[in-house]
Amino acid sequence: MQNPVPFFIHSLTALSNCLAKAEAFAEAKRLKPEVIPNLRLVADMFPLARQVMIATDHAKGAPARLAGIEVPSFADTETTLEELRARIQKTIDFLKTIPETAFDGAEARTITIKAGPRELTFPAVQYYSGYAIPNFYFHMTTAYNILRSNGVDIGKVDFLGA
Repeated sequence: MQNPVPFFIHSLTALSNCLAKAEAFAEAKRLKPEVIPNLRLVADMFPLARQVMIATDHAKGAPARLAGIEVPSFADTETTLEELRARIQKTIDFLKTIPETAFDGAEARTITIKAGPRELTFPAVQYYSGYAIPNFYFHMTTAYNILRSNGVDIGKVDFLGA
């Protein structure tokens, strides 16, 4: 299986850069540090902070599971953009520790995850392409949309990364 780490690092870096623009926006508008992380796209969706947490969970979880190593647990306590950017960096730092050779034979693995009260089991390729990547992008896109819909000056190039 191809090493997914560079893909996640690239996308997480783009997300961090979007959050940096949101920090500058918040400073210019004199917003309290907790305002932007608590914004939602719609009332019944998770706020920005939770969207970023879940995106980083998928970004660290998918490569770890495919590599057959333990997924690190993060406390989910971030409340500011600065803390969310630090979480992204912590995720990137973890991803850089996974050797490329860890993905040799990954396509033959079976992946079991807990999703709420349920346990889901997938062949590795189905887990990666049909579960982990769509979930990662859902939360990345929702985070982007929350920022964009609230006036942060970001666009498609920011989302895709330079």
